[in-house]
Amino acid sequence: MKKKRFVIRTIILLVLAGAVVYTLYANQNKDKVDQVKIGSKAPDFILEDLEGNKHQLSDYEGQGVLLNFWGTFCKPCEKEMPFMDNQYKQFKDQGVQTIAVNVGESELSVKQFVKRHQLSFPVVIDKDDQAQDAYGVNPLPVTFLIDKDGTVVKMHTGELTEEMIKQFMEQIKP
Repeated sequence: MKKKRFVIRTIILLVLAGAVVYTLYANQNKDKVDQVKIGSKAPDFILEDLEGNKHQLSDYEGQGVLLNFWGTFCKPCEKEMPFMDNQYKQFKDQGVQTIAVNVGESELSVKQFVKRHQLSFPVVIDKDDQAQDAYGVNPLPVTFLIDKDGTVVKMHTGELTEEMIKQFMEQIKP
């Protein structure tokens, strides 16, 4: 009887130890998302803008794309949006596009934000975190520069100044 109890306790202890080891391993590696590497092909996605139009990143090949991940709650994001809009107006006819990917907030709050800041570039909402996960985005804001061939040439985490945006757009101009 004692031997049987010992075996059962040992098995339970091994299962618990395995669960602890797995939990520690999973937590340690959860932030190591396959983040996009400079020089690699930009992950494709299809997201809808506020008017219901679909935007597929691969449709922009042949043009440079400033891809910005943001949220309405993010103060640095809010500060850089007017700069992005100014530069979008300067560069859109030169083959450089801007796509702002909201990280899954409500359509109402995003629409109010866009209206308040009078943004003219495409704003899409990543409702299911498809793009955010593909690009390994965290924290906000994060901006990716994608050249005319669809290759990621630069990534910037943090707030952008208008001068930085202008330099970035010059860098990816076809």
